[in-house]
Amino acid sequence: VFALVVFACLVGDGYMSRPENPHLFCIFNHNEDACRYGIGIGVLAFLACIFFFMVDVYFPQISNTTDRKYLVLADLGLPGLWTFLWFIGFCFLTNQWSWTRAEDVYIGADSARAAITFSFFSIFSWGLLLTFAY
Repeated sequence: VFALVVFACLVGDGYMSRPENPHLFCIFNHNEDACRYGIGIGVLAFLACIFFFMVDVYFPQISNTTDRKYLVLADLGLPGLWTFLWFIGFCFLTNQWSWTRAEDVYIGADSARAAITFSFFSIFSWGLLLTFAY
């Protein structure tokens, strides 16, 4: 859910334009990479959650021990990777937001803050997933 909120905030209000120039720019200090990173990890984390939910549903029907071993290792490794990626995302978005000038933000400041907040919450949720998988 946190990944979906980050993705939706950045897609909905993460880009804006000035009245005199119709070109869209990222709300985070005009840094397109900040918006792309947040959107990218938001979408990929949501898809990973759906995949592992399906794996958990069908896990009892998997009889091959090698496949089960690889799925368990993936279930252990992926949350560790995503905890790290969300930490980087939180630091990156926070840094870019701190350098954003107030006159560049007409609307979308609340969405930017929400993206930062929910990326922070995602660090702990993926860390809990890592703990539960261990």
